[in-house]
Amino acid sequence: MKAAIKREQNQACLGFAEREQARCETSTVNSDMNETMKYEEALAQLEGIVRKMESNELNIDEIAAQLKTAQQLIKFCKDKLSKTEAELSKIQTEGE
Repeated sequence: MKAAIKREQNQACLGFAEREQARCETSTVNSDMNETMKYEEALAQLEGIVRKMESNELNIDEIAAQLKTAQQLIKFCKDKLSKTEAELSKIQTEGE
């Protein structure tokens, strides 16, 4: 009986650790996106989240945090692409 309770406590602690790690990764992504993250890095993180979701590697507690991170990464990538497209158009127009 005590072994079963100990096992449940260990699983609860592991679940908490995974949720905390996902939360920390999300906050790290937020600060990185605003400062130094490159498009390729954001895309690689996004692909990693998609892979984890498709292979059912995320538990129910991690899904929401990872989905939020994915949404932020998608916005970052779209914004980066739009900004680059505008810069290229400007350069092209100036060269004519």
